[in-house]
Amino acid sequence: MQISPPKHLAPFIRHYIFLDNSKNDIKNVRLFTDGSTGLILSGNMNLYSHLSEKSMPLSFFYGGLNSYKDFHSKGTFSLIAVVFQPYFLNILLKVSAKEVKNQIISVEDVLKNKLQPYQEDLFNKVNPLSVIRSLNIFFTNFLSGEIDSDFHFITAVQQYILQNKGSASSKDLEIFSGYSERHLERKFDNYMGMTPKKYSNIIRLHYFLSLMNKGIKDENMTVLSYHAGYSDQSHMIREFKNNIGLTPRQYVKTENKMAVNFIEL
Repeated sequence: MQISPPKHLAPFIRHYIFLDNSKNDIKNVRLFTDGSTGLILSGNMNLYSHLSEKSMPLSFFYGGLNSYKDFHSKGTFSLIAVVFQPYFLNILLKVSAKEVKNQIISVEDVLKNKLQPYQEDLFNKVNPLSVIRSLNIFFTNFLSGEIDSDFHFITAVQQYILQNKGSASSKDLEIFSGYSERHLERKFDNYMGMTPKKYSNIIRLHYFLSLMNKGIKDENMTVLSYHAGYSDQSHMIREFKNNIGLTPRQYVKTENKMAVNFIEL
């Protein structure tokens, strides 16, 4: 179940996702980059890193990802994923985005018990829509404080990249923003945890994903990659596999796509 935030929070939160697993089994899941940061909030989830078998915090923030991360869960769980706009984690935690890039950060370590009531609600099976309404109030109260003036600059450039489906060149961004490529890279590194070029590549890849998810048949893959702005199909497949860990055809055959960037393997 995917829920949009109220209009005043949309510049900071892309959407909420509620996931519930009622079976006492093991699920292998993959989170791959879509340019966002976020919060995984749970009251009873047993989630482990696929490689190290390290137990994840019950609730955690995740920074911008360079590629993908594999996890497995044991037993039943219910969780709410709060998918942030890329720069919101920077604002929320008051740290540079490059410091939390590819990082998993325990909620308890940075916000103490501020989110504990929502974890308890999930544990007690409170209606998730009610929990999300309460989270909207929490984030609204947080944003009543002062926000860095650079925020508006970053959001304007981000929206320009989104409107151009990731195909804006470095020169296009310089003309749009009035700043040099190096200045833009420094700003993006601090607020987004990546360069404008890296973010553009992610947005272009997800535009290609959206074309595939419309149900267009495999034989049109070359046409789709062209429409998404790739110079050739081999370039697209290489970038797809680096970011998602699957080929486009393997992704299409994946049955349980719990979110656009969260799949069950």
